[in-house]
Amino acid sequence: MVSLKHSLFDAAIVDLDGTLVDTLGDFVVALNRMLADLSLSPVERSVVGARVGKGSEHLIGAVLHHVLNTPAAPDGRAPTAINNEAVERLFPAAWNSYQRHYLAINGQHASVYPGVVEGLQLLQRQGLKLACLTNKPTAFAVPLLKAKGLDGFFSLVFGGDSFERKKPDPLPLRKTCEALGSAPARTLMIGDSSNDAQAARAAGCPVLLVTYGYNHGQPVRGVDADGFVDTLAAMDLAALKTTTGLAPR
Repeated sequence: MVSLKHSLFDAAIVDLDGTLVDTLGDFVVALNRMLADLSLSPVERSVVGARVGKGSEHLIGAVLHHVLNTPAAPDGRAPTAINNEAVERLFPAAWNSYQRHYLAINGQHASVYPGVVEGLQLLQRQGLKLACLTNKPTAFAVPLLKAKGLDGFFSLVFGGDSFERKKPDPLPLRKTCEALGSAPARTLMIGDSSNDAQAARAAGCPVLLVTYGYNHGQPVRGVDADGFVDTLAAMDLAALKTTTGLAPR
């Protein structure tokens, strides 16, 4: 297990959706407006929540697959093949529609999670350099942080289009560590899902997960992480200085 002693930390990388801000409402509204533009049926929050976290392209494709999930056609072709063809055909229009609608409502149906501001203030008081790293497009992430009053906490903000690959690939974490001037082993990753944990493990960063996020609809405590907290305000930095891990809260 990677040591979580706070004396070893120079910086922290923090995820956005599901960690800092509950953006599920924004996703649902933008996606359903997109689906309406395509003359397709709307989706429920539970459908969207299980598909958030791997970037807008994945989210749009996954939702289209869900909506177009129909029984096998009379000609015997598998539903998956039919869906893939339909998704590929619809995706350009869906992407443009989603981008337009999301930019129009960005942050209007979202809220900062309890304890986030206090948690970020705590990290700042300890002198950690902070970066926000999200799979959300940068053009969505930056105005959202500003609208929610969180932009001032971060010296750097990187989106899903900032690097060649997205989390759970470790590249974004490694590149963010380089930009922060912090070694991965001295940089704490804070997120809400297996994407964050897998990327952190592969990059060599210790990882702390919040229990209230999305995690693709799966229980987050089943993820391989160094610790879990129910709120960022509950991070016990005194314990981080003296223990090798965080006790579940």
